[in-house]
Amino acid sequence: MATNGALSRGDLHLVSEEDSVYEQDILRDPASIKPWLAYIDFKTRHGAIVEQAFVMERACNQLPRSYKLWKLYLGFRTKHVTRLNPATFSAEYKKVNALFERALILLNKMPRIWEMYLKFLTLQPVVTLARRTFDRALRALPITQHNRIWSLYRSFGSAAAGPTAVKIWKRYMQVHPEDAEDFIELLIETGAYTEAAKRYMNVLNNIKFVSKRGKGHYELWTELVDLVVEHASEVETSFDSGLDVERIIRSGIARFADQRGKLWAGLATYWIRRGSFERARDVFEEGMTTVMTVRDFTLIFDSYAEFEESIIGALMEVASNRAANGIMDEDADFELDIRMMRFEHLMDRRPFLLNDVLLRQNPNNVAEWEKRVALWGDNKEEVAQTYTDAIAAIHPKRAIGSFHQLWANYAKFYEGGGDLRNARIIMEKAVKVPFKSVAELADMWIEWAEMELRNENFDDAVRIMAKAIQAPKRSTVDYFDETLSPQQRVHKSWKLWSFYVDLVESVSTLEETKKIYERIFELRIATPQTVVNFANLLEEHKYYEESFKIYERGLDLFNYPVAFELWNLYLTKAVDRKIGIERLRDLFEQAVEECPPKFAKTIYLMYGNLEEERGLARHAMRIYERATRAVADEDRADMFNFYITKSASNFGLPSTRPIYERAITALPDAEAKEMCLKFADMEKRLGEIDRARAIYGHASQFCDPRTNPDFWTKWEQFEVQHGNEDTYKEMLRVKRSVQAQFNTDVNFIASQALARGQKHSDGPGEGSDAMAALERQARAPDGFVAASQEPGRPGLSVTGTQAMNNPDAIDIDD
Repeated sequence: MATNGALSRGDLHLVSEEDSVYEQDILRDPASIKPWLAYIDFKTRHGAIVEQAFVMERACNQLPRSYKLWKLYLGFRTKHVTRLNPATFSAEYKKVNALFERALILLNKMPRIWEMYLKFLTLQPVVTLARRTFDRALRALPITQHNRIWSLYRSFGSAAAGPTAVKIWKRYMQVHPEDAEDFIELLIETGAYTEAAKRYMNVLNNIKFVSKRGKGHYELWTELVDLVVEHASEVETSFDSGLDVERIIRSGIARFADQRGKLWAGLATYWIRRGSFERARDVFEEGMTTVMTVRDFTLIFDSYAEFEESIIGALMEVASNRAANGIMDEDADFELDIRMMRFEHLMDRRPFLLNDVLLRQNPNNVAEWEKRVALWGDNKEEVAQTYTDAIAAIHPKRAIGSFHQLWANYAKFYEGGGDLRNARIIMEKAVKVPFKSVAELADMWIEWAEMELRNENFDDAVRIMAKAIQAPKRSTVDYFDETLSPQQRVHKSWKLWSFYVDLVESVSTLEETKKIYERIFELRIATPQTVVNFANLLEEHKYYEESFKIYERGLDLFNYPVAFELWNLYLTKAVDRKIGIERLRDLFEQAVEECPPKFAKTIYLMYGNLEEERGLARHAMRIYERATRAVADEDRADMFNFYITKSASNFGLPSTRPIYERAITALPDAEAKEMCLKFADMEKRLGEIDRARAIYGHASQFCDPRTNPDFWTKWEQFEVQHGNEDTYKEMLRVKRSVQAQFNTDVNFIASQALARGQKHSDGPGEGSDAMAALERQARAPDGFVAASQEPGRPGLSVTGTQAMNNPDAIDIDD
């Protein structure tokens, strides 16, 4: 075949008469591509495959730089060959490969030609040729076109697998490091675990890396740890590999504090799978003694226990097999016994290890130190050491719990062993500790004194308390001043002084006790209980006047309501002592002078009772009268009733009239109504019917007939018994007048309308009826009351057949 597109003698049989037109066009314009494209199109439709190939070959030889012609030709040849088996017809595939090589001589910058060639090579069993061709394509094409090649190259590498795929991906990672996760997956699939671990490390060390799958830093770290642990025996950890698994996991332990338990267990599992059991035990021990949470400790301990159980199980299985075969191995049996002892020791240590975790979380937790002491039981050396460690570890200002109780228990530990000397030494150190509060220091001094009391060293106990409350003659220290140490403020602790005075009272003289009480008053830390105790003490020793003086000193210190309790005690004891009446009157006058109304009732009743028993009844009445003005509003009605009762019993019923009158004036309406009823009843008993009727008339202004039917029933019964027709009619007129008055009261109308609306809310139209009644009432002329629409209650109306000329006239039948 001619190389320049001209026909040779051997090719003439491939040209028919129909082709002459196209041949002439080619000869007429040999540098144009159009005649060739028309010729190829004709042959595609009417020619055989050989003829098509013949024309395309000539066209490519004539125009070797034409991308379009080569693409048509190469596409034609590959389409024909791909139907054949590449192994059986390798010669045909090689011809096409050679054709691609010819095309790429001049078209090596065309990515489409390279793609066609590379896709064609991937169909053939020529891995090396394909890989080298991919490399040639990457070298020939500009870097902007490399992605088109890499998309094929990656697929080829995944299909090739093995070392070839790894090498391809290594080159690809130099250009696209963001696809590291895909490369790692490939490495794991191919079993290159060491390389996969290295790639994980590169990713984790690159702070700019962003996972395409949305994985976080910790998730990638976890995958690395899982990889090296799961394939521990297959990961190379030599110096040359640069992969130190233990260092990697330990760095994760330092970085991820909330996952330390899992990482410690993973590190131990790594050494177990590598067969280094002793190193695994060391890791478990280190993990249990360094983790900070119970969750992490539980995870590590359970893994440790499971590991030991598996070792023991394996040794027992081996021992049973040897025993079945009649083989005796003392070393193996000894090792099994050692393993069993270690496992039991581990289980025994669990409470202590768990307590260590809680103490590492907060070494200032007093309760956990107490638990640790209890764990040691009767081991005195360890108990003493634990107390020493606790005192050294706990910061007094940050202690959680009763730090002073820990010191006290430490001293009791030696006291229980009979070593009182060391117990005292501990107490001496304890009272110098800067506790969080003064109360703790005071409790510490009290514990020391109680220890001496338990050992019947009463003088030492008093001496210790005297030392505890040492203070300047005039102390200006503020008990609540936190800037001062507890030791500077403890002398103002009421708890400390209370214990001290009780102690001295029980073991010393009255004079010593009085001095302590006086000192309490000087320091101005006395409480109401102090006053009462001091007064009771003097009273027990028959010093009544001095006890009264103590009450008076207490009253100077405290205001109400505390002063009320002191006055109550003081006055009661003074009355019981039957001191002079004038002096008692002075005391009561002082008591009621500034007494709040809330507390006045009790004192006035005591005062009045005193006058009744030892004074004059008229004086008592004046006191009760004063009480009705001085007591609180809620007590005034009771006070009036008491006053009336006393006046009636002492001076007869008529003497109560001015009291009733003042009570009715002073009390609110509800209580005034009750007082009126009692007043009317009293007048009725005296036979003063007209006065009683007048009182009923006065009380009627407080009582609406619809809300206070009891009052009107009593008045009606009174008129039936003692009245006549005129008085009865007058009662009915007043009743109707009062009802009309309440009907025109705006607040009363609103409340009644609301009440009726709530009462009949389940019936339709009731709310609108109530509103209509209110509107009718509002439209009524002055002096008239709108007629009631309720059945059985005919009302007054200015219209209609039942209208009356005189609205004040009332039918007796009503």
